[in-house]
Amino acid sequence: MDLKNQYEYAVVAIKQAVEKSRYRAAKVGNAELLSLYYGIGKYVSENTRNGAWGTDAIKTISGRLKSELMGIRGFSESNIKNMRLFYDEWSPYVNRQPMADDLDVNGEGLLIAIRQPLAGDIDWNEFISLGFTHHMEILSKTKDISERLFYIHECAVRAWDKYTLREYIRSGLYHKQGNLPNNFSATLNDAKFAVKATKAFKDNYLLDFINTENLGEASEDIDERIIENQIVNNIKEFIVRFGTDFIFMGNQYRIEVAGEEMFIDLLFFNRELNCLVAVELKTGKFKPSYLGQLNTYLTILDDKVRKEHENSSVGLILCKDMNKAFVDYVIRDYEKPLGVATYKTYKDMSDEMKKALPDVDDLRKLLVCEAQE
Repeated sequence: MDLKNQYEYAVVAIKQAVEKSRYRAAKVGNAELLSLYYGIGKYVSENTRNGAWGTDAIKTISGRLKSELMGIRGFSESNIKNMRLFYDEWSPYVNRQPMADDLDVNGEGLLIAIRQPLAGDIDWNEFISLGFTHHMEILSKTKDISERLFYIHECAVRAWDKYTLREYIRSGLYHKQGNLPNNFSATLNDAKFAVKATKAFKDNYLLDFINTENLGEASEDIDERIIENQIVNNIKEFIVRFGTDFIFMGNQYRIEVAGEEMFIDLLFFNRELNCLVAVELKTGKFKPSYLGQLNTYLTILDDKVRKEHENSSVGLILCKDMNKAFVDYVIRDYEKPLGVATYKTYKDMSDEMKKALPDVDDLRKLLVCEAQE
């Protein structure tokens, strides 16, 4: 069969598959459309990768399809190449099963029902919940399977549009997440703000200026107050470690609503984020109740303290220890932007770390120089 007849045959095959798929698509939505594009991608891949078709094959077929499938979009040259990419990238991970009643092309079904993935860590419901445009944003701009699955999950759970997804990929959210447990992407509508918030905090802080000799001799509340007072007394050293964009607004910051008084351990304002940052200090291991308490504080701050031009307030639990997987699980359902970090005191450091630790004044000078640059 010469190339002209091959292209003619390809146009007929794809056209018939599209027309059959349209009826199914009305019933099952994305899953059917992804199956259609996956099958077309397989067909095109096998005929272009092995040299069976000429170099202008996709362009020629696209032009014919657009005239044959009047009113149906999605079959431009670039989009057919996208279908090929979709197949090439996902075929190692998903099950493929030809639909019995579909058109045969060279003895094989053109429409491919992509079933439950072979890879156990792929959430199938999340995978098929994304439209093809979202899939292509992810495939074209990421390479690692773990990164792709991360963005698929976030899109499915957060209902991101393609522009929000694009911004998170561009800013490298995947590479920034995983250190500080937080729910910023879910609670902060602006993608750039969420990325900035993620970058503003560390997952662990070294508070080597804290004297731990008297800790553990009294109640947990007293221990927390001792740490708080030492931070306040050494606020310059604390900000050196916390970040130069933080401005200290006070400790035991009083807030009140409906006649009830509450006190925030430490309150800051972050110039880069343009928002209030409430920090709660805990001397022990993370507890879920800490999030509820801090979530309430942020609600009151936003209602009673925040200025009109400021962004939503952000909260940070600073505790001695945590189970990160557990924190990731319980933090996701809170409506306010929350993060959880741990800290170490000088006593917690190994002798090697103590010897390697630079002088506080040197750290301060370094940060000042970076800020000036």
